[in-house]
This record gives sequence, C-alpha cells and structure tokens, in this order.
Amino acid sequence: MDAVDAALGSMQRPIELHEPRFSDRERELVLDCIDTNWVSSAGKYVTRFEEMVAAATGSRHAVAIVNGTAALHAALVLEGVEANDEVLLPSITFVATANAVSHAGAVPHFVDSTWDTLGLDPQALEAHLDAVAVRRNSAWVNKRTGRRLRAVVPVHIFGHPVDMTALGAVAARYDLVIVEDATESLGSTLNGKGCGTFGHSAVLSFNGNKIVTTGGGGMIVTDDEAHARHARHFTSTAKKTHAWAFEHDEVAYNYRLPNINAALGCAQMERLDGILAAKRVLAERYLAAFRDLPWARIYREPKGAESNYWLNTLVLDREYASERDRLLEALHGHGIRARPLWVPMHLLPMYRDCPRAALSVAEDMNTRCINLPSSPFLAEAVQGTKKS
Repeated sequence: MDAVDAALGSMQRPIELHEPRFSDRERELVLDCIDTNWVSSAGKYVTRFEEMVAAATGSRHAVAIVNGTAALHAALVLEGVEANDEVLLPSITFVATANAVSHAGAVPHFVDSTWDTLGLDPQALEAHLDAVAVRRNSAWVNKRTGRRLRAVVPVHIFGHPVDMTALGAVAARYDLVIVEDATESLGSTLNGKGCGTFGHSAVLSFNGNKIVTTGGGGMIVTDDEAHARHARHFTSTAKKTHAWAFEHDEVAYNYRLPNINAALGCAQMERLDGILAAKRVLAERYLAAFRDLPWARIYREPKGAESNYWLNTLVLDREYASERDRLLEALHGHGIRARPLWVPMHLLPMYRDCPRAALSVAEDMNTRCINLPSSPFLAEAVQGTKKS
C-alpha cells in the first residue's frame, strides 16, 4: 500500500482505474454540433476525427465506428472472415475481441500469451499451428475440427505492442489475415511504427476509459484506399450515394460514429501528446515506487516499444499469487479502484468449448496481475502535490 501511496501521493479517494477529463474545448465542439443540428453520423467532426486518428497512428485511412466491438466485427467481416471459420486470438483479452469473432459467425480459437509483451505469443502460436493445421483444398484448416483457419487477432494488451515481426512471419506461413486489436494502444509504437499499422487493417476504441474518448466509439484504420472506402460504405448501411433515393447494394450495418461523439474525440485528440506524456510520467512513478519490492514489480514496456501505458500493471511474484484477491480487497478498502485481469476467455461459459492451445502462461497471468489507477491527470495531480 505504501508503494501505491508513494506513486499517487495524497490524492482524494476514491481513485478510479481510468477516468476521462474534459475541458472547455470539448464543450465548445459539442455545443457547435447542437447549435448547428449536426449530431448524427454526418458532419464535419466525423471527418476531422478520422483524419486526426489516421495521422496519429500513421495510417492512410480511418473510418469512425460507433464502438470498438462494432469496429472489430466489421473489420473481421470486411477481411473475409465467414461463418464457421476459426479466428485465432489470445485468451487474455477483453471479451469484445472474442464476441466480435462470434458476431461474425466464426469460432474463437484461443492461443497463449507471453510475459515478454503480455500479448499473443508468436512462438506458441506457431508451435500450436504446426500441431493442428493442415492444408486442404488450398486452405489451412484445423485438422481437429475441419474448419478453415482464417485470421489472427493480436491484442496490444494495456498498450504494450505484440511482437508483430514474429507474428507476421507466422501469419504469412499459414495464410492468416492479421486484424490488429489496437483498441488499447493509441499512441503506442514498436520500433517507431504505430500500433494499428502492422496488419492490413486494425481497430481502435474510444470508450470512456481509453486514452482518448468519444464516450463510446471505435475506428477501423488501414492503408488500403479501396478497403477504407468499402468499410465506410459497409458501416453506413451500404446506402448508395444519391440526392434522395434510398438504394442499398449489400447486407450491411449501421455502425457509423455520430458527429457529436466525434466532436469530443477531436477535442481530445488535440491533447493527445500531452496525455501520452502524462501517462509516461505516471508509469515512471509506479516503476520507481515498486522498484525495490521483493514480492511484485510493475510491468515495463517491451524492448523496442514505446507503450502508452494505458493501464499500469502490477505483477505479483508467483509465490504471492494467492494473495492477489486479499491485496485487491485492501486496495479497494483504501479507495484505490484496482482490478484483476479480465477472466480468460476460455474460462467463460460461452467459450469453454472453443478450440484452444495450451494456455499455461495465460492462466499464470490471470492469477498474478493487478491493474492500478492510470488516469493521465494523476501524474499532473501528483506533480502539483509535490510543488505545493
């Protein structure tokens, strides 16, 4: 507890896990939407927000979506995932990743994670595919189920980039489409390249607890102009452009982000550099506070990465794993809204029967990791406390 207090200072309790902060600028842009009646999925802020996110990630195109789950669903369908396909993904992720696969009519296929990145382990994936994948009729299939292996969805857990070079090699060998789940990693880079730019397409989230928020929102990013154009059409009910006629040319979805939400995002994106800088200050405070503890450590960004440290993560030594829930209870009693990892997907009732690899690392992570309060304004508040 003393180490957490050292990192956070004498802030008023409770301290939530990750909170947004809004300024007069957000109010100004939202009121502009209301005053001009441009509050739905058309409007200047949607386009502006897309351009700002594309620039921030290093992508050529961005398509604003109503939330991250819808964006993942649409991205998978647009990449050719079909009913009864299998999509490989880590068991350690938020449930939206697996749900999006299910919404596409496909089957989640869970693979293990690595302590190197907290995300999907390319070596474990390759070893698993070597054991279960077989080539049939020009497609790779799971020889145990007979289903096509279509895609892999790496998730940059808590903003820490997956080893995308190694993953790309495995995906190429098995003809797997990569759809990056970059929902937690806006602003994170690997060897100078932005998360969300390693696959053909990627998805970001702007939920209320993310680095930048639109209240609820998501984004599909890609360098492929034709793919972006189709994504925009597909998520706008596939309505053909016409002055008055309602003509649609495919079964599609009404998934576009409203202008009023995009206005929030534009104002937030204007402060992105400052938010990321504050997040790193807070991460360094946590790293320093826990540096000499014999029973736990703060997870540090992977080699070659510059993480956004979306959620700072305390990793208990294995012999203290049984103390996780007692520590969480103590933190909450102290007004610190820490949390454990998400329940691994393969342990949830609706996904227990899905295909999976050995998941020893994922199950180990589940018992040993705790997310600590990580709002960017915490760094500013602590600095202010120190000055006073």
